[in-house]
Amino acid sequence: MPAEVVPDIAPSAGGVRVERLVTSGTFEFDGGSWEVDNNVWIVGDDKECVVIDPAHDARAIVKSVPHDRKVTAVLCTHAHNDHINGVGEVCDATRAPAYLHPDDRVLWDAVYPVTPDRELRDGDTITVGDVELHVIHTPGHSPGACCFYAPQLGVVFSGDTLFNGGPGATGRSYSDFPTIIDSIRDKLLTLPDETVVLTGHGDSTVIGAEAPHLQEWLDRGH
Repeated sequence: MPAEVVPDIAPSAGGVRVERLVTSGTFEFDGGSWEVDNNVWIVGDDKECVVIDPAHDARAIVKSVPHDRKVTAVLCTHAHNDHINGVGEVCDATRAPAYLHPDDRVLWDAVYPVTPDRELRDGDTITVGDVELHVIHTPGHSPGACCFYAPQLGVVFSGDTLFNGGPGATGRSYSDFPTIIDSIRDKLLTLPDETVVLTGHGDSTVIGAEAPHLQEWLDRGH
């Protein structure tokens, strides 16, 4: 399936749009293996774009970007294998640098023998077309998990930090439930209510739909 423009996200004044490609593969961690579908996000205009979380099918991802459209960055929300296992091939094919928060190197190093090209830091901005992606460090699902907020588009790319229905999983190594709750409460639920949350798996949501459920998540303690 080719990448498809997300219909509910209006392009920026300069024509930057959001496209989604769903890829399928295996998440392997802590000795377990699970079949998963991942959302791969392509953000840009007709001339350039960034790829967020190139998962599983690198060939399909590269084919989704026309040859005359330059990939300027490959951004990783975190380094679980199902989010980065296409990074190497996509970067090789497009010559784009890979970005990762350094706190997730312990996960990256389990997949790749080489270091990421660039480091993500809280407060950084990455520009594509006329849109700025603001890096928000949101540890909890993993130590270096990051979200990318694009105020001009009214979206936040949440990786596996916040889903439609609650926080990402924290039952595995290098994850922590109180930490992810702090990240969501202090850094994501403070975004405008109408902000669309584009997740690493599954359906999107909006900040205003998730915020009222914070206490339920705390009571559930998952």
